[in-house]
Amino acid sequence: MKVVGLTGGIGSGKSVVAELFSELGVRLVDTDVISHALTGANGSAIGDIKLAFGEDFVDDRGALRRARMRAKVFADPTARRKLENILHPMILAESIRSLVDVRADSNYQFHYCLLAVPLLFERMSFRSLLWRSLVVDCPLRLQISRVQSRAGLAPAEIQRVIDAQLPGAIRAQLADDVISNAGDVATLKSAVTRQHGLYVAASLAQTDLRSA
Repeated sequence: MKVVGLTGGIGSGKSVVAELFSELGVRLVDTDVISHALTGANGSAIGDIKLAFGEDFVDDRGALRRARMRAKVFADPTARRKLENILHPMILAESIRSLVDVRADSNYQFHYCLLAVPLLFERMSFRSLLWRSLVVDCPLRLQISRVQSRAGLAPAEIQRVIDAQLPGAIRAQLADDVISNAGDVATLKSAVTRQHGLYVAASLAQTDLRSA
């Protein structure tokens, strides 16, 4: 089973791209979903988060207070590293388990799947799992407007998130493949369908994509 790492900056549209691949029948392992499960009500990471940060960062349901933690880690790099040291090993382990499940599914029709990792190049833990890396790219102004409309965050808060990620140009240089999300949905869907066809052909041939 070949694994394609899917990534992109906040507001780039990687979730839309993941959904379009899913509509084509491609299986997706999403580390954001895994992270939310780990930090949701009585999630596996909650105990360690309480020990590291205190009860104030966990609500009455036993879930992470996300807004409070987000403000904390963006203001304090040490706190950010502490949270990452709790979450990243758990996310990696659960991702591997999920990928093993995909590989074991005899009904799955393709020889590749997607692993969505927002900070794929910022954190190199997942690189050894990958066959290819795919970046969703778009202009910065579109990133900001999409996040504002989706999450209602203030521009300064959005900019802090963007500043904590690699610049889009560097992310695109590091990627094996790039899909632009600067146009309409029809154009994006066409790009995803084309990329899917390339992955299917190369994974079946057991070759590097450049020779497919």
